[in-house]
Amino acid sequence: MLLPSGPQRDSAQLLVYRASSHRNRFTFTMLTSVVLAAVAIASTTVSASPIAENKAIAIPLHKRGTPLSKDGKVVASALARQVTKVQRKYAHGHAAYKKNTGLELFKGVSSKVKRQAEPLIDEENDLLWAGTITIGTPGQSFLIDFDTGSADLWVPSSSCTSSGCAPHDKYTSSSSSTSSKKSGTFSIGYGDGSTASGPIYTDTVTVAGLSATSQYFSPVTSESSSFAFASDPEDGILGLAFNSISAIGQPTIIDNLYSQGKISAPTFAFRLATTGSELYLGGVNTAKYTGSISYVPLTSKTYWLTTGSSSVGSTVAYSGAMIIDSGTTVIVGPTSSVSSWWSKVSGAAACSTSVCGTTGYYTYLCASPPTVSFTFNGAKFTIPSSDFNLGTVDNAGTRCVGAIVGTSGVPDNAWIVGDTLMKQTYTVFDQANSRVGFATPK
Repeated sequence: MLLPSGPQRDSAQLLVYRASSHRNRFTFTMLTSVVLAAVAIASTTVSASPIAENKAIAIPLHKRGTPLSKDGKVVASALARQVTKVQRKYAHGHAAYKKNTGLELFKGVSSKVKRQAEPLIDEENDLLWAGTITIGTPGQSFLIDFDTGSADLWVPSSSCTSSGCAPHDKYTSSSSSTSSKKSGTFSIGYGDGSTASGPIYTDTVTVAGLSATSQYFSPVTSESSSFAFASDPEDGILGLAFNSISAIGQPTIIDNLYSQGKISAPTFAFRLATTGSELYLGGVNTAKYTGSISYVPLTSKTYWLTTGSSSVGSTVAYSGAMIIDSGTTVIVGPTSSVSSWWSKVSGAAACSTSVCGTTGYYTYLCASPPTVSFTFNGAKFTIPSSDFNLGTVDNAGTRCVGAIVGTSGVPDNAWIVGDTLMKQTYTVFDQANSRVGFATPK
């Protein structure tokens, strides 16, 4: 991946997105801080010393609510849809990597994923880690999911008349003076027949005032009603993984912002929290973590794939590959590995499909929640029971559903670690040095 050096820019940009709605709609809040800083990251562990920048920006973010429960009780269709969404995303990334390289990245990933017949129920008070970007000149606004588990940018096109596109904002190429159609097509297709496809374009993409010119993306012209995003509030995806898993096969927005001198390093960091959440591009915000950042090397430049371990109490229940994925809510792993992990939890039992909507979820006694932690290069992060608990299985509230889920159709030798853990860490994605960093958040 070509990463030419760019000029240092000691400046800061801020994007604020807030939209409210009422019945049968989601509520979102996104205040994304983009701080452009020259960052020197030279060792495996670095202290929280000040970065050369004009100022740090503290931006409050409302708590992300859980769309997986209502009134404390889990919603079966929502739990099932979480699993299906992860299976679909990794099937797409695996297929793109094989197309780009001719190699198999993982075993166990299949494109034949069963579709959930029951749609996700829109609950009030749902909050998503999503924000606005603009595409084109003048800019056309879209609500986007910033996703470290994928590498393509796509939004619906104004030419899309299928039901899946209907709820979303749409891109009109003729309204942009910088739009350029390219050869080839973009397509996401799955064994259950759900699809999203469209042409490939370049245009100016702007995030918080930072513009990447000639950015490749797809304005999809067809999005089936069964497609994963048809009922989601976000319009599309902005992938933050490596372009080796890109179906379009072109530089990502991080690549372009860096090569065009808009950020001083191909580094970004997430802080997801009850308050004060933010996304930084081009560096890290020392005001958002304490102590040092513990870095773990990547095992490949595909996903943000690294290694770590997960413990139940003092017992290491899993140790191995982990994909750090901001676009996934829970923690997902292969069936056998997750089953082994849950065997260490006293009183754990498999959740029935009638309650949890699919296989792979587990329940535990709400009165005796397990102590769950993840460790990276010696740095340990504990998941509080309030985040690990997805909801109860009945009104009595005696058994709770845990946030570690087993399923087929995902990498057979890696866990997909989502927001359940990321809310406990300050997470740094350092592309130049091929590593992920974890620090104790403030």
